[in-house]
Amino acid sequence: MSKIDDKCKELNRWFHDYVKSFYTNDAEVQRAMLMKEEHTSYVRDVARLLALHLKFSPHDATLAEIMGVLHDVGRFRQFTVYKTFNDAQSCDHAEMGLRVMDDEQLLDGFPDDDASLIRFAIQNHNKKVIAPAPSERALLFAKLLRDADKLDIYRVLEPFIGPPDGTGVSPDFRTRFVSGEQVDYTLIRTQDDRKLVRLMWVYDVNFVWTLRRIVERGYIEKIIDNLPHGDDEIKKGIVRLRAYVEQRLKEDK
Repeated sequence: MSKIDDKCKELNRWFHDYVKSFYTNDAEVQRAMLMKEEHTSYVRDVARLLALHLKFSPHDATLAEIMGVLHDVGRFRQFTVYKTFNDAQSCDHAEMGLRVMDDEQLLDGFPDDDASLIRFAIQNHNKKVIAPAPSERALLFAKLLRDADKLDIYRVLEPFIGPPDGTGVSPDFRTRFVSGEQVDYTLIRTQDDRKLVRLMWVYDVNFVWTLRRIVERGYIEKIIDNLPHGDDEIKKGIVRLRAYVEQRLKEDK
């Protein structure tokens, strides 16, 4: 077994012990801890699967798995302190995660190049756009982690998607949805705004492999079915989105 495989096993064990340290009799907090623990397991597995699909080397596939394990370690401290996963109302959970990694010395023993890749991918997994990358390799890992994270967030959020509650869509969100632009999460004001953000993530999916699974699992159409009906601008955005998805799925690479 290679050294990085040993580190991966070690970090998986550390993660489960770390999460258990946040277990509590407070039902609300415990639900949050379990939800994020499960999410991390899914993202870890998806990251490895996507890395293998992209024909990463065994070393790099394991590195992708490690990124999945560590990507949300800041969430547990975040919710314990602030009682929310909303970064705008608390802290940037990626930055919190990097502090946890430093406090726990999780990257000690990694080659500098691997440690830098892990830090860059985690720092950028939740941002509106990826910061300028120091290398194409760093950019590739950041894209992979963002895809793995988004794919599972669709799963996590699916049970909470419901019909419009009457609060409507903010004008800026409507305009950006029609043009296929990403929006600043801090500007979310309504439940329908939140739905549009999830749909606009489609334009930020990096690999057809990921997009195909989002489509096959029905995540996109369920959100569309629960948007306000009769809004001509929203209809234009939906037409654009479906055309984009259809074209992307035709890609071979």
